[in-house]
Amino acid sequence: MTKLSAQTLSEPDRRRVAAWAADCAEHVLPLFAAEVPDDDRPRDAIARARAFSRGELTAAEEIRRRFVAGRAAHAASGAAAVSAARAAAQAAGVAHMGAHALGAAAYAARAAGEAAGAGADRPSAVAAELAWQRGRMTAEVAAALSLLPPVGTDPSGPLGSGLLASGALGAIIRDIQATLG
Repeated sequence: MTKLSAQTLSEPDRRRVAAWAADCAEHVLPLFAAEVPDDDRPRDAIARARAFSRGELTAAEEIRRRFVAGRAAHAASGAAAVSAARAAAQAAGVAHMGAHALGAAAYAARAAGEAAGAGADRPSAVAAELAWQRGRMTAEVAAALSLLPPVGTDPSGPLGSGLLASGALGAIIRDIQATLG
């Protein structure tokens, strides 16, 4: 099978990064659950990302369901809860395209910053979340993520010129990519 985008990653690499993306999303999931406790879509997306990482689900199975958790973001009104749901959706999207792992991490870090509120605490909350994420990143995950093009340089996927490449999300992804080696 021909890889259509450098952002796709091989299936073994997508399976490697899916568990890390699920960790990132799960770490901020309480921000969503506190606001919308009866909505299991983000939790289910994280569980599916973990199942994909273990080889229990195929990419084709997950491609059909990758938008479900993203729709949960519409059930929340708080910025932190919305970002937490989007982190889960990005984690589920890793089965389709590996670059979504960076999206999961970026949304999780943004959720942590938004939960800290406006002011001086926000940057330190984002930095603390990124440190937590790096602490869970294995050498294999870092090697797989380092195969992705720098955010904003390849238009053929989520790291292209869209939402993940701009604003706070783009800055967070650039920060993660700068530490990959």
